[in-house]
Amino acid sequence: MAQVPDQHRREAPQVVRCVVITVSDTRTRETDTGGQTIVDLLTGAGHEILDRHLVPDEPGPMRELLTILRDRGDVDAILMTGGTGLGSRDQTVETVTGLLDKPLPGYGELFRMLSYDEIGAAAMLSRAVGGLIGRIVLLTMPGSRAAVRLAMEKLILPELGHLVREARR
Repeated sequence: MAQVPDQHRREAPQVVRCVVITVSDTRTRETDTGGQTIVDLLTGAGHEILDRHLVPDEPGPMRELLTILRDRGDVDAILMTGGTGLGSRDQTVETVTGLLDKPLPGYGELFRMLSYDEIGAAAMLSRAVGGLIGRIVLLTMPGSRAAVRLAMEKLILPELGHLVREARR
């Protein structure tokens, strides 16, 4: 069974063209440690950063930006950090879910499982989601640098090319 995923990984793009979005009402480019961690890990793995955006935790601006990126034609993956919690201002999950053409429930499930190993029952507070918007891979992460690092190192980087390959089929 492991042969099929291995073959798909071999056929996957080695360089993925990514856009990084930080969702926050309070962060600036200088204080955006989660977004910077994503950029650093992606470039360290040889992927290309097409753009980096900082948007408020409001559905309208998020939806507008995601629609523009979906229609651009040169984006393989969108990685978002922030706005996935339970706070009244946390709008990322609702906004993204409404735009997904194909949800990827296993991403959020695995993220929470791995988070549980690190932070215990507090992992249930994460609502990280993922899926496809058009033919673009879209994955959300909490705003903390530790959560970003966990998602990137354990889930996203190992499968990013494979995810893009599948999205293009």
